[in-house]
Amino acid sequence: MEKAFFLFSQKGYSQTSVGDISKASGYSKGHIYYHFENKEKLFVLLAQNTMREWHEKWISKEQSFRSAADKLYGIALHVLYNYQTPLLKAGQELSSSPSSSPDSVKRLYELAVIPMSTYRSIIQEGVDNGEFKDGNIEERTVLLGTWLGGLCQLTNTQQLSSLELLFKKAMTIFLESIKK
Repeated sequence: MEKAFFLFSQKGYSQTSVGDISKASGYSKGHIYYHFENKEKLFVLLAQNTMREWHEKWISKEQSFRSAADKLYGIALHVLYNYQTPLLKAGQELSSSPSSSPDSVKRLYELAVIPMSTYRSIIQEGVDNGEFKDGNIEERTVLLGTWLGGLCQLTNTQQLSSLELLFKKAMTIFLESIKK
């Protein structure tokens, strides 16, 4: 899995073959197919592991924030600095390919559940502890997720540190609409 992760990160999804993974790992193609069935399933597993690591990093940081508002600023910067994962471009390549299995594409899109549930829990915490006005939690979650996701597109063309102020400003504007 380590060698496959490196190859997908370096060469992209379509330019990495099971033969490449076999050669790099020292395992036969048959061994790889036995454990992962196909290249797509191996990639999806790697992407799931990456998202789980993203969430674990957040969980370790989350306790350092005192309020739900502080957590929203924290998650915004966490998203900024952890959006560009090594597998991101390969995952976009796989999910946009017409030859990809619908199941693999579905599993990749389902990875968005992790950050969205993180946003939802922070917003819910703010409502529960009286920081935020009552309101439609799902709507707020979708708005926050799409706003952060849209801002993340800037990470392809700008330095991450130069985007910090923009991410913080976005969170300030969001919070102004939901704070009590």
